[in-house]
Amino acid sequence: LGTNFTMEQDFYRGRLTDKHGLDVLVPSPEDRQIIHRIIYDELVLGEVRESSRQAYLTIMDKLRNQGAEAIIEGCTEIVLLVQQQHTDIPLFDTTAIHAEAAVVMAVPHD
Repeated sequence: LGTNFTMEQDFYRGRLTDKHGLDVLVPSPEDRQIIHRIIYDELVLGEVRESSRQAYLTIMDKLRNQGAEAIIEGCTEIVLLVQQQHTDIPLFDTTAIHAEAAVVMAVPHD
């Protein structure tokens, strides 16, 4: 899940498919618009609405019903709205994943 650009462009999907052999599911065009609107009209302004959380959870359930085994939170603001405590489908917070990778690369280890 992320902005329209993130969900519609092949940069991320292509890398996950080509480099890692993953099947990437993307929400329907209507659901992508809902996700995008909530990010820009609410989350970037610091607004976290329960109705929006429910909308995201509904979209995530649709993806699970299509075969999704996990959800990628591909936008920094999404974690303000949906955390692992809200669902039993595994969530991958890309901001946290990138931060952890940066620390591993920056910190020398034997």
